[in-house]
Amino acid sequence: MKRIVLLLSLILPCILPAQNDSSRQKDNNRQDSLLIQKSQQLQQITALRIADSVRKAELEQQISSLHLSDNLKKNELLQELAALQKKDSIQLAQQKQKIDSLRRFVKGVPVIFFQDTIMVIYDRQGSFSPRERAVAIADRLDKLAHDYFFQPDSIAVMASDATTDLVYNELVIMGISENDALWMQMPAAELAQLYKVRISQQVKAYRQATSWQTIVREIALSVLVIVVVVFIFYATGKGLRWLKGKIHAEKGKRIKGISIKGYKIFNEDRAVSFLSIAANTIRWVILLIVLYITLLLLFGIFPWTRKLADSLLSSFLTPLRKIVTGTWHYLPNLVTIAVICFVFRLVLKGIRFLKEEVETGVLRLPGFYADWAAPTYQIIRVLALAFMLIVIFPYLPGSNSPVFKGVSVFMGVLFTFGSAGALGNIVSGVVLTYMRSFKIGDRVKIGDVTGDVIEKSLLVTRVRTIKNEIISIPNATIMNSHTVNYSSDAPDKGLIIHATVTVGYDTHWSKVHDLLLKSAAATPLLENTPPPFVLQVALDEFYVSYEINAYTKHPNKQAGIYSDLYQRILDLSVDAGIEIMSPHYYVVKNGQQPNEK
Repeated sequence: MKRIVLLLSLILPCILPAQNDSSRQKDNNRQDSLLIQKSQQLQQITALRIADSVRKAELEQQISSLHLSDNLKKNELLQELAALQKKDSIQLAQQKQKIDSLRRFVKGVPVIFFQDTIMVIYDRQGSFSPRERAVAIADRLDKLAHDYFFQPDSIAVMASDATTDLVYNELVIMGISENDALWMQMPAAELAQLYKVRISQQVKAYRQATSWQTIVREIALSVLVIVVVVFIFYATGKGLRWLKGKIHAEKGKRIKGISIKGYKIFNEDRAVSFLSIAANTIRWVILLIVLYITLLLLFGIFPWTRKLADSLLSSFLTPLRKIVTGTWHYLPNLVTIAVICFVFRLVLKGIRFLKEEVETGVLRLPGFYADWAAPTYQIIRVLALAFMLIVIFPYLPGSNSPVFKGVSVFMGVLFTFGSAGALGNIVSGVVLTYMRSFKIGDRVKIGDVTGDVIEKSLLVTRVRTIKNEIISIPNATIMNSHTVNYSSDAPDKGLIIHATVTVGYDTHWSKVHDLLLKSAAATPLLENTPPPFVLQVALDEFYVSYEINAYTKHPNKQAGIYSDLYQRILDLSVDAGIEIMSPHYYVVKNGQQPNEK
């Protein structure tokens, strides 16, 4: 793994410049097409000016050959010559204006020699395009650099009919046209002298950099750099081994793990392992930095690889520069976001203060119950945070990018369709809160489930049955069914516990009333005020149905109360000699007498 990381760190910087070759080639082709097109337009103007200059030369020759007596003919020729000169000045102004307008968006082709730009070519010459001219000039400069007998003073400037040439012996290095001079905004002769000085200096620098003395010195410097890097690798490896040994030696002494509020995040073994991994990571980070700097130094030592060193350095500095520049330009938006968050935080603090006042009963709002305070605060808080995100969204980096918008839409659609059922339960939970159908601890009956409410959330309500079973009921299900609350009025008005007893007609109703009332009075957790009462609920064919009703303020203990009440009824009925039974008469159709059962 370490070898792979090391190999990637060596290869990737070299690959990065090559990844942009195709895009650079496309840009070059597009730029060449634009240069050729604009150069052709300039060439047309130049051709007209050359034709006019030929005509001017002919007129001047004709004027000089006329006799003194040919004044009329001479005046005609002078008028024509003046018109041509005026036309030439107009064409020259048009040519300058055209070049000035092109200079803002047209990039020339650089002539690069020895990794330095000597000049930039904008105009074509003859059949050579600007790029072909630049390549040809660079080739000729390379020949000069390899000419052992070359002397910088031997480059001559010669003027011809259409161009000003730079010549070395019989080699024409380049020709400077009038368009070249206009592009560079100086006369052709001055431009030729400038290029002569640059070419001489660059060839001299190349010959000095490629001398055997310089190469030997550069090789020695490279060996020294490599030796230093090898020593750093060795020293960091040895230091890492020493540090790991020190970490293991301190186990149980200084390294005792990390605990926060009784929770042990790291025990001793984990702490030692973490510190060892951290030390190893730091070493590799240092080695990668050293390796990167080493590559920069080695590539920068030799003149042939300095361009690669520049590419390697720019591959690191360009993203860093973009990050720093982007962060600097983003600071106003960041300050705006901070102010928005601060304002919303103050608003939420104020709403929270009101919530606490309502919860504790200090602040009373007509028609607003205290148990509504917490859920109302949570709803307002969510809405406020959502509104804050909407306000902040335009200030987020990349909020206007198509990718950011696409991801936002995708997440919205995913949330909408994926949480349809959950949203229904959440809305039902909010509605149930404000309906106040029940609260935590109430004994309720929801559908077929009877038990005590132990938890209320936005999604579900949990009920513990009398058999100690925990049943989770979705809030949407509760909204779609009826709910019986046994506890809501029990503390004040009491819950009526009722039981039905059937006794035959042979027992007087007063005796049954007295028995049932005594049973209720003897049952624990049943209230004496209001007093229990008995209802005769039915006169059936064979018996009378009596219903004992008694009040209790303990609805959560109904099962025990009913059991005690039934027990008291059975005990007192036995003592009173009253049989709690329902006599029935039936006839068997086999000729026998009816039997009472």
